[in-house]
Amino acid sequence: MPIKSANDVQAQVVKAGDKTTIQVLQEGPNFAMRRFVMQPGGGMPEHTNTVEHEQYVLRGCANIGIGGGVYSVKAGDVVFIPEGVPHWYQNVGEEDFEFLCTIPNKPDEIRVIGKEC
Repeated sequence: MPIKSANDVQAQVVKAGDKTTIQVLQEGPNFAMRRFVMQPGGGMPEHTNTVEHEQYVLRGCANIGIGGGVYSVKAGDVVFIPEGVPHWYQNVGEEDFEFLCTIPNKPDEIRVIGKEC
């Protein structure tokens, strides 16, 4: 379907995350678009993916660790995470941290750092 409402897509809890949900908004032949929402104090642990991430922050603010750096991001920021690079998220604001994440629509192996998956 070329057009649908994000309100019609059920949010799922991110199992490895804390106070975090994901909606898979669209899956095309080449890319998938997802929306993540992290409640205040929520986040995701350090992990790697076998696909790159292009992200656009819709609202809120967070710290994101990418490789060896830590970055403060806010609404309107654009984030790139290369495949295989360790990264993590922590909502440091008083409102939800929400972002769109586009990835190649191919198999993705997620490995949480320090844990067996």
